[in-house]
Amino acid sequence: MTLPLAHGLSPRTDLPIPLTLFVYGAAVVLVVSFVALAVLWREPILERYRWRPLPGTVGRLLGSRGVDVICGVIGVALLGLTVYSGLAGQQTAASNFAPTFVYVIFWVGLVAASILFGDVFRSFNPWRAVGRAVAWAVLRGGGDGLPPSLEYPRRLGYWPAAVGLLAFTMLELASATPDDPSTVAIAALAYSVAVFIGMALYGVEPWMDRGEAFSVYFGLFAKLSPFETRERVVGVRPPLAGLTTVKSAAGLVALVAVMIGTVSFDGLSEQSLWVNVGGELGDLFDSLGMASETAFEAANAIGVLLLVGIVAGLYMLGVAGMKILDEEHSLRDLARSFAASLVPIALAYIAAHYLTLLAFQGQAMVYLASDPLGEGANLFGTAEVGINYFMGATLIALLQVGLVVTGHAAALAVAHDRALVMYDDDPGKAVPTQLWMLAVMVVFTICALLLLLAGNA
Repeated sequence: MTLPLAHGLSPRTDLPIPLTLFVYGAAVVLVVSFVALAVLWREPILERYRWRPLPGTVGRLLGSRGVDVICGVIGVALLGLTVYSGLAGQQTAASNFAPTFVYVIFWVGLVAASILFGDVFRSFNPWRAVGRAVAWAVLRGGGDGLPPSLEYPRRLGYWPAAVGLLAFTMLELASATPDDPSTVAIAALAYSVAVFIGMALYGVEPWMDRGEAFSVYFGLFAKLSPFETRERVVGVRPPLAGLTTVKSAAGLVALVAVMIGTVSFDGLSEQSLWVNVGGELGDLFDSLGMASETAFEAANAIGVLLLVGIVAGLYMLGVAGMKILDEEHSLRDLARSFAASLVPIALAYIAAHYLTLLAFQGQAMVYLASDPLGEGANLFGTAEVGINYFMGATLIALLQVGLVVTGHAAALAVAHDRALVMYDDDPGKAVPTQLWMLAVMVVFTICALLLLLAGNA
């Protein structure tokens, strides 16, 4: 069986210098960054940051309930349009609004928006908007309100979000028809039902904070942003500092492993290694009586889980190394305490891997907005607008390398700052324990560059 390649990004050309030099150079940059942090960064900076509201009434206006309601209405409308176009429109991915909106604008574009503007998805989240509207309507109707919610179990932690995120990426990466418009629409409906059940059991905000996959996912990236909302006021903080507020809980390591591992598999699936190995695995399932399509999906599902497991294993190996020098904290506590430092790596992988997807395919929304069903409409006069491929392949490759190295260097900084706080009573442990994390970061960087750029060698 020959496995089809995952969604392509853009054609590539030869790198200006050999791939091996990129890899060695990136490793050197990380080592130099680590030494600089050890020498120059002696006191916690990120953990003790200051938050300042935006000047005048700007911060209060942006964080106001009115803006929140308007954004929620827009979010519900977009969800409705996605489901309707997916079910009623042409069943061709290129001409239907649903696949491009979900996989490009929602999945990738909201990551960029979260980094630039903070936790914008919280306001636009359609499921949160519906849940809050239902609660408001019940109270306004003179009832006693909704039945009291169950207390969110501590043992659940981020596990529901991790499972939900894995399910979405399985749809994208393992399904044989991930961009079929009706498949996207049905998946959106099924996920909506699951979210409504979670909110009904545990309350709207508790489920958004820990259980709803996309709220947690985009919320983690928003922690990197210089913008933060407190008590309905938007303010500013140092970039990366928000990661220090991520609450340690069960499932956090699994969540970040899913964030990194799934994108890693997307890169691996474009390489001949997985095409061959995955094809043989598919042939094995085929010989066991599975239909060809099901065998393909099973092979890719195993690949996704394998990459997620490798990421989690590498991270836990680094944590185990830290534990050698740390007799005070348990392995579990160490793993959860430093898990947030992997978020910049997840961002680097996503930004580098999906750079061209957002830059090029994102332009398709200009004409899809005029013709969401793919039936020849021209609602806004933009149905004939084309895509401008404004970046060359060499520039794209250089940007990808820069994003990967920058993301790993940022992760080192976050982990270093966290170590300074954890070992405040014994500063001599901060740098030695982080040597293990440096080794993990170097391995992640090398793997990321090989997956991204091996096709150029």
